[in-house]
Amino acid sequence: MDVLPRAQRPAWTVRWWLAIAGLLLAQAAILLAMGRLPVCECGYVKVWHGVVHSSGNSQHVSDWYTFSHLIHGFLFYWVLSLALPRWKAGWRAVLALGIEVAWEVIENTPFVIDRYRAATISLDYYGDTVLNSVSDSIACLAGFAAARKLPVAATILLALAFEAFTLYWIRDNLTLNVIMLLWPLDAVRAWQAGG
Repeated sequence: MDVLPRAQRPAWTVRWWLAIAGLLLAQAAILLAMGRLPVCECGYVKVWHGVVHSSGNSQHVSDWYTFSHLIHGFLFYWVLSLALPRWKAGWRAVLALGIEVAWEVIENTPFVIDRYRAATISLDYYGDTVLNSVSDSIACLAGFAAARKLPVAATILLALAFEAFTLYWIRDNLTLNVIMLLWPLDAVRAWQAGG
């Protein structure tokens, strides 16, 4: 809990928000410089795109993988709270966002895109649009904020529910995504493809 007088708190808050805005703008600028499209080449923006095996996946504001980015925020909150207990929550949130932004940039490099296409069922994946990538980072921040406010048990149950929900509906989730990216298993790939 912050112990400074209320009059001094807004200065911290402004700095946190400026750092967050700066990270998101830097993410967008880097992705644009890497040649990522700002929005879907289809010419329109959807708030939700629910067809995983399509060219529109990872192109709009949110999709099935948004749940994974919320879980990133849960995990970053817990890890950073343990690793940096003296840091203000706002600076831990900025660091969490910095980690997420770094991953989003790395995820959209040709090496990782090719890895996804070769090792997972994401054959139609050609990278995120800037809109989708920045939205994923905002989802991570939302997960961080939720983990800060919710009881630990509720956050764990919510993460497990997200994992089970996406596993049931799209045969993929954060856990399988990590496994298949690092240690691809033919049996899992066949199951994910509907075999």
